[in-house]
Amino acid sequence: MILTRAEARALDHRAMAEFGFPGIVLMENAGRGIAELLLSLGVRGRVVVCCGKGNNGGDGFVVARHLSIVGVKVSVLLFARPEDLSGDADLAYRMLSPCAVEREAFSLTDLDEAKLLRGLATAEWVVDGLFGSGLEGTVRPPFDRVIGVINASPARVLAIDIPSGLDSDSGLPLGVAVRAQHTATVAGPKMGFAQESAHEYIGQLHVIGMGIPSSLFDAVEGHGTD
Repeated sequence: MILTRAEARALDHRAMAEFGFPGIVLMENAGRGIAELLLSLGVRGRVVVCCGKGNNGGDGFVVARHLSIVGVKVSVLLFARPEDLSGDADLAYRMLSPCAVEREAFSLTDLDEAKLLRGLATAEWVVDGLFGSGLEGTVRPPFDRVIGVINASPARVLAIDIPSGLDSDSGLPLGVAVRAQHTATVAGPKMGFAQESAHEYIGQLHVIGMGIPSSLFDAVEGHGTD
């Protein structure tokens, strides 16, 4: 099923509110599936997971944990204060504590681009977990600069759900967007992916399940957030 932004939101809402799926379970299923995808793509070196404070970042924390469990060297770069995390994303972040995962938080008021460049310099892969499909409006500073540094990195890039900065419905960049070699979209392709303008940002598309039954997709199709 191809999902609009509204349908993707409705799918999460119905799964949790109406059918009792805990949000952390959906996040765990998606993140573990993305980690398994990365392993199948042949990860051998260091992976840097760039995370925002929302659920897209939460998926990234799960990816980092599962990669570390199997011995991959992983670093998490958080573009928020840890104390600003909430809900499932906060829980996923705290679950990194016993893992061999380097964590570093970046200030949004005074972004240290030199430190960010150093953080990405030795990465084989960069995982983009900054923003998900719910992003609307032009990418604001300093995230436009963060995306620019990711795009300038020699590492291979995998985007979680959607390349950060790409509009989910139109397939157009919201000022600037991550250019990924692989996109691990959650639940189903987003409507904007069909647009030719999106292809240079998405790269190879992979669909990752959340562990929910197909009947839930039927419940949200064409209904948005009602």
